[in-house]
Amino acid sequence: MDSPLGTVIIYARDMQKAAAFYARHFGFVTDGEVVEGLIELKHPGGGAGMLIHQAAKSVKLGQVGVKLSFHVKDVAAFAAQAKLDGLVFGTVHEANGYAFANAKDLDKNSISISSRAHRATAVKGG
Repeated sequence: MDSPLGTVIIYARDMQKAAAFYARHFGFVTDGEVVEGLIELKHPGGGAGMLIHQAAKSVKLGQVGVKLSFHVKDVAAFAAQAKLDGLVFGTVHEANGYAFANAKDLDKNSISISSRAHRATAVKGG
């Protein structure tokens, strides 16, 4: 079955700030307009889109079993640039020919940057 990831839904206390966070730090494009209770984000490079949904007061943000992983070629360089923009990633870990680092978004959802998707390209081209 061919079922690529199409949309990731993020619950946020402040939908506008959450949309701006993903636009600023990961290059998503959005007009920030709330349509049917959601703010839609798309990436010009393709891949899964995102929907920002208003979190109910009862939702305990940051405790959901979801982690968003963003594919980057150079984890250390991306993390250094993100830090200049106010997003601090933890230690860059090396594993099985790729690197990754973890952080949290504004609502304490787990996010990571990883070069794993680029590993096969580097091994084949190398």
